[in-house]
Amino acid sequence: LRNQQEYVMEIGGLLGLLILAADVWAILNIFQSTATTGTKALWIVLVLALPLIGVVIWYFAGPREA
Repeated sequence: LRNQQEYVMEIGGLLGLLILAADVWAILNIFQSTATTGTKALWIVLVLALPLIGVVIWYFAGPREA
């Protein structure tokens, strides 16, 4: 039997991959938006600095695709 710590590590790794995928998706959408270059740069820095919170903020308030 596997112990509880191994399950927690697997769940943490899966969540990390999901957050990474969401960050990449957000950054690609930011690049495709009609926002100015400076605005795009600020959003990308926010998403990279705060991976989970940045994606959530971007989803509700960020620039949209062209």
